[in-house]
Amino acid sequence: MNTLLNPEPSFSLIPSIRITKTHYLTHRRLQASRQFSSTDGNRLIGRRIRLTVKADLDSALIDQLGLKESDIINPAISSSYRSSKLPKPNQTLLEAQAKVCTGPTQTRPLREDEAFKVLDTILRSAKGDLKDEEEVSKAQLGAFFSAMTIRANAFPEATQWSEGERRAMNTFWPLLMRALPPDVIFIADPEGSIMGGGGSIGPHYSGNDPREMRLVGALREVLAGGHLGYEEVQGVLRDVLPLQVDNKAPGVSESLLSAFLIGQRMNRETDRELKAYCLAFDDELGPPPVADVKSLTHYGEPYDGNTRFFRSTLFVAAVRSCYGESCLLHGAEWMPPKGGVTEEQMLKFMGASTNLSVLQAKELLEDEEIGFAYVSLREARPSLYSLIGLREHIKKRPPVATSEKVQQFVRAQGREAIVAGFYHEGYEEPLLMLMKRRGVHSGLVVKGEEGALSMTTRLRSVNASKGLPVNYCSGFRSLNVESTFEGDGLYNLARLLNCLKFMYYISSINIVTSNLVLQGCHARVSTSRSMPVTMVLSPPTLQELIDR
Repeated sequence: MNTLLNPEPSFSLIPSIRITKTHYLTHRRLQASRQFSSTDGNRLIGRRIRLTVKADLDSALIDQLGLKESDIINPAISSSYRSSKLPKPNQTLLEAQAKVCTGPTQTRPLREDEAFKVLDTILRSAKGDLKDEEEVSKAQLGAFFSAMTIRANAFPEATQWSEGERRAMNTFWPLLMRALPPDVIFIADPEGSIMGGGGSIGPHYSGNDPREMRLVGALREVLAGGHLGYEEVQGVLRDVLPLQVDNKAPGVSESLLSAFLIGQRMNRETDRELKAYCLAFDDELGPPPVADVKSLTHYGEPYDGNTRFFRSTLFVAAVRSCYGESCLLHGAEWMPPKGGVTEEQMLKFMGASTNLSVLQAKELLEDEEIGFAYVSLREARPSLYSLIGLREHIKKRPPVATSEKVQQFVRAQGREAIVAGFYHEGYEEPLLMLMKRRGVHSGLVVKGEEGALSMTTRLRSVNASKGLPVNYCSGFRSLNVESTFEGDGLYNLARLLNCLKFMYYISSINIVTSNLVLQGCHARVSTSRSMPVTMVLSPPTLQELIDR
């Protein structure tokens, strides 16, 4: 890749490729050397920066990397990374799930014509008469009827069933009872009280094996709008995962599992439940390795990627690694529901290996010439990775979409910090709670664009987004860590602010064909000496940019 960087003298990047020793970062024997110069002391970013990046993939580099044209997948078309082995969900039902499989105040009841169409689609699919659409999957049936049951049992009047939904259900339920399997009938009417007629299948259903019996018992509480304990959630997850995706061995009912996952999200998970999701598979492949580094920052962003704004964290982590701050990223190549551009896609596009084991990641973090690694969920948590297909059919994000951002695939002998992105208000405190449970020295949550860590430079009203404003940050630092400008990583406030400023510069990228134009910005930060620390970073005015 021919890369042309034309920065002003205050900040220079001089990339070069030379054949030296083998690293896990690339498929071939490549090592990139990076040089940084600054005329402003320890400041990472100068006041006047204009950086233009032009990239094109030429045939010489393709030959050098040993790639074929068919291997070059464009991250901008993120759907091309979706596995062709995954069965597609039924779109009619998926659109309905987007409306009803959400929280007590966000749910949008279906209109009568929508409800009739959805239930007719389910009936025709169950009878094998659906010709022009994908079949309705078991996971979709579980998610949809779980949402309908929880809405009937526990939601406020405004988001309970509409009159149109009730008329449609009264029309179709006698027919559906004869066509649907017992596990779906249980989900739709667990106590025989919702549909009328006193059905006996729901109250007496117990599952087909010990694993399903445990899941059914937990699901009864969830469908009633209730919550579970830490051990109960963790026990269910360990019983049913990983899913048997090859169908060579009998697995748990996907209808029951999808009902459980979306039901817990609709009821809004408690701290105990989120901790169970976060920690359930920590020892799946053995204890995490411990890297001999002075500090390690874990970056956690939504695994389903971005579709509207550039994700800058990959480049922020690479820059921080250049001045001795080890950085670990983790994620997936492609993840529903958004199916957007992810760090793994960008790394693969640049020729990096994304199949590192956690032990290989540890070696990269300890390497003084690198100090940077990416670990895929596929390699680190096979059980959670097996949920990808199910998550697409659930449509909405399950609890694991929150907990997976706070992972410690590799630990450090020195200080550790976790930075995680969020968007929907109410998840900032649970994320910080999970970070504290991990035992790290400091944690930070950022409300960036699309819930990622990339901050905005766009001028917008404070009320432009729901809840907290974009660029909101909140965090904590252990009281036994000295506050000194000689500290490491996120414990050094000056370096943290420089890192945030750099995220500002990167996140203002406008992508036009192959040109990336980075523009500067200004941060106004208010902090307190007491912990936790909360800040809101504001974009610059046009005049401020001109003045620079």
